[in-house]
Amino acid sequence: MKNKGFTLVESLVAISILVVVIMSAMSSVQSGISSYIFSKDQIVAFYLAQEGFEQIKNIRDENRLNNRGWLDGITSNSSDPCYFGNACTVSPAESSVPTRCSGVGACSYVRNATTTGFYGYNSSWTQTVFRREIQLTSISADEVAVTVTVNWSKGLVNKQFKARENIYNYQ
Repeated sequence: MKNKGFTLVESLVAISILVVVIMSAMSSVQSGISSYIFSKDQIVAFYLAQEGFEQIKNIRDENRLNNRGWLDGITSNSSDPCYFGNACTVSPAESSVPTRCSGVGACSYVRNATTTGFYGYNSSWTQTVFRREIQLTSISADEVAVTVTVNWSKGLVNKQFKARENIYNYQ
C-alpha cells in the first residue's frame, strides 16, 4: 500500500519555505515604504529651500522696482531680519517680509496648511518635521551668498538639505 500524503517532516519544510518567502516579501515592502517616505521628505526639503531662495530674490527685485537699496529689508543694516551672521526665515504665503530667528539653528518648525498645501509659520496650521533657516554672507558690495538649510528628523535619524546660491546687485 502506497501513502499519498505528506509526512510531518515534509510539511514542516514546506511551511518553513513559505514563511521565509512571505517574510522576504514583507521586508521588501517595508524597505520600499521607508524609501518612499525618505524621498518624499527630500523633495519637500528641496522645495522649501528653493522657496527661501525665491523669496529673498523677490525682495531684492521689489527693492529695485521701488528704487530702494538692493538689500533693504533683508540685510542692509543690523536691524534687518537676515543681517549677516543671523538666521532668518520666510513665509511667502503669509508675508513678504523675512523674520529673524532667535538664533542660528533655532528657527521654528515649518507648518503646513492642509487645505491649501501652503507651507509657512501660521500657528493654526499643522506643524511639520521641517525647520528652514536662511543665512546671508557678504561676498562683495554687489554679491551676497544665500545659504538655505532645511533640517528634519524621522525617529532617531536627523536629515539635512543645504543649498547655497549667490545673488547680485544688478543695478
